[in-house]
Amino acid sequence: MANFATVEDVENLWRVLKPTERERAQNLLETVSDSLRVEANKVGKDLDAMVAESVSYANVAKSVTVDVVARTLMTATDQEPMTQVTESALGYSYSGSFLVPGGGLFIKDSELRRLGLKRQRYGVMNLYDE
Repeated sequence: MANFATVEDVENLWRVLKPTERERAQNLLETVSDSLRVEANKVGKDLDAMVAESVSYANVAKSVTVDVVARTLMTATDQEPMTQVTESALGYSYSGSFLVPGGGLFIKDSELRRLGLKRQRYGVMNLYDE
């Protein structure tokens, strides 16, 4: 199974990668593509078939893959990934918010919604037997 995006797609849609990032991006593309397949499988959908059916859907899958890879590449690997850091002076205080508390890939619900893998459920539940 092919990845939904290539390193060239990452560079075209995001930014030119440093030589050290290229190999990491190649590995991430495979992992992210497989993770999206698993998410689609959870809701009974075949992501590869959906991508093959529509060029537009293939572009959305490519965009989501690039977004996840870019976010992962931006995450620092030599220290804890912080999204917000606050420091004070005289009374010395330090606080920070972590990007992904559990580590690993972070695929947002909004990205799964873009792929049609998360939708609001609706229905009626009959409380009284009739």
